[in-house]
Parts: sequence; structure tokens; C-alpha cells
Amino acid sequence: MIDLWSPSAGMSVGMIIITSYLLGLVHGITPDEHTWPITFSYAVGSYSAKKGLIVGLIFSLSFTVQRSLMSEISYFALSKVFSLPYFNYIIYIIVGTAMALGGMYVFKFKNAFHVHFSKIDRSHHAAALKGEYPDVQPPTPKMAIVHGFIAGFGFGAFALIIYTVLAPSMPNAYVGWVPGFFFGIGTATVQAIAGLLFGTITTHLKISREVASKISSLTAGRTLLWGGIVFVVAGIFGLTFPSIANFQITTPLHVHNLHSLGIEFVLVIVVVLVIGTGTLVREVRKAAKISVPSEDLHE
Repeated sequence: MIDLWSPSAGMSVGMIIITSYLLGLVHGITPDEHTWPITFSYAVGSYSAKKGLIVGLIFSLSFTVQRSLMSEISYFALSKVFSLPYFNYIIYIIVGTAMALGGMYVFKFKNAFHVHFSKIDRSHHAAALKGEYPDVQPPTPKMAIVHGFIAGFGFGAFALIIYTVLAPSMPNAYVGWVPGFFFGIGTATVQAIAGLLFGTITTHLKISREVASKISSLTAGRTLLWGGIVFVVAGIFGLTFPSIANFQITTPLHVHNLHSLGIEFVLVIVVVLVIGTGTLVREVRKAAKISVPSEDLHE
């Protein structure tokens, strides 16, 4: 009997592998601040179902490498520092900074420290109303690799199980990395599919191919930039007011990431739904009002 809620130590290696993989699947499906915002950003920006799948896979495989490394470290009981209450907030700041820099790349900011925020909103809005879109570029897979590795340092319920129960239960140090690896592969399975779906969405917009492509990059850029800022603010807030930031709303769903909703869930909603999906829907509606010939957007 596999218990994904509270696995116990002492399982066979085979059971540990199966449990780790299944936990990874659940982790990939449930709203998670270290996976969904980044996968959404890169997959939508790719403007391709195939590229969306690839970028989701690239991000999560980088995440897998990091989880394997942490799993090996946990075998030697050296991961206690990563479970400190404030560590996750530090990761938010680092991940947020990386996301914001990625957004700046999309908007072609030559100087990352000289940001004209009005250019992103007012100028781009005015250009969109004229049927024009800013000269943006899609995010690169290399950026997804960096973000995947950084995001892997996030510590939550799933990491707690992998690092404190499953990894230490491995028979020797040579296979201490295995639980983290299969957990990452489980997450990668879902995130690759999610990337494919996100990439497919932008190829089926009822607007011209050129405009749809630019809207995809614009959505990715705004999600990375503003989402990154939200992450940084959340991290600073958590470090400054930990008692408030650690709030939890308990639900009847007996599933990790859904049983207790906190700042992590808020980050997913704000970044993916409000900023990401909000930008996509808003820009598509603007483009639809402009007289631009429609084309077949299927690849």
C-alpha cells in the first residue's frame, strides 16, 4: 500500500522509487509556485506546441538535477539548513530576481538596472491599439535551465518527504540521489505536458500569426518581469513579517499543496492567472478589435 500523504521509512528501494515518482506527478499537477509560473512563462513565450513541450521538459529536467543533488546531500543529513523557516523566502527573492531579469531580456532592456516601467505598459498599450506590438523576443531555453535549477531549492511538503524520509532510507550513498531524481522525473512528466498545452494555446488564437507570436512573447515577458517582482516582494515580506506570511487556510482536500493553502498558492494565482493569463486575454481582445487579416495558425 503506497501512502503519498505520509510515507514511512524502511520501504524497499523499488517502493521508494515508485513513491518518489508518484509524488513528483502530484507535485507537477498541483499548484506550485516553483513550477507553474515559470513553465507558463516560457511555454507561452515559445509560441509552439512542440517548443512548449520542450521548454517544459528542459525546465523540469534542470529541476530534476537539483533535486537529485539535494537528495544525495540529504542522505548524509546535511540538508537541515534548507528546511529553516526563512530559507524559502530567500529562494523567492532569488527566483524572482532571475524571473525579472528574464522579463527584461524579453523586452530587450540593454541595461537591466535602468528600467522604464512605463515603456512596458503605456507605450506597448498605445502601440497595440494601433495594431502594432513592441519589438520583443521569446525567452530562451537556457534561461529555463537556470530557473529550473534555482527553483529546485524551494522547500515544501514534497521536499520534506524526499529529504527526511525517502533519501535517508536508501541503502547507501551511491543511490542517495535516486528519490530526488525520480521525484523530478515525475514532475517533468506533468510539466512537459503542461508546456505543450500552454504552447498550443497561443497557436490557436484567432488573430494573425505575426501578432499572435508577439503577444506570446509579450505575455511571457510581463509574466516573468512582474511575476518576478511579486516573488521578490513576497520573499521580503516573508522575511520581515514571517508570522503573517506563514498563514495557512486548511481545506478538506487530503493532497499536498491543496490541503493547506498559503502564500505559495497566492503566488501561483497572482503570477499565472492574474498577470500571465490576464495579459494574454487582454492583448488578444485588443488585437481582435483591430482589423488584421486572420491566418491559419496551426503548425
